[in-house]
Amino acid sequence: MPRLKLTLPSSVDFCTQLAVRVTDLNYGNHLANQALLGMLHEARVQFLAHLNHTEIGDTTTPGIILADAEIQFRREAFLGDQLNFTLMIDNLSRIGFDLYYRVDRISDQIEIALAKTSIVFFDYHTTHKRADTPESFTQALKATREIQ
Repeated sequence: MPRLKLTLPSSVDFCTQLAVRVTDLNYGNHLANQALLGMLHEARVQFLAHLNHTEIGDTTTPGIILADAEIQFRREAFLGDQLNFTLMIDNLSRIGFDLYYRVDRISDQIEIALAKTSIVFFDYHTTHKRADTPESFTQALKATREIQ
């Protein structure tokens, strides 16, 4: 059976840390797959806030909608583990982008997971359809990359 193989972009756009909570554990007493997806969501929301954007947008700026998600699980994470989420944008287009994630345990730098979500800009307030990438998003990303 062919396995998913993600190749991460080289440039880092954002990092944040999150802890594994008791509610994130599954019957195997380690980080559950759906909990990791929720943590990716949290990291993405923090990244968007860093760029002065939101998932829902407003009447003048579109939000985003998740088109698909891929996760490559590498190791277990356990209750109390502090995880570092490194986010990288690639394939920025007229309507969206791919967002890559690398998740590492901070204490030993062990890679826990790699992930990719395909993001499409979406107008939640008027048309309820996909929208063009807002210039404000492109400029905020560019500014973030220039600072690094």
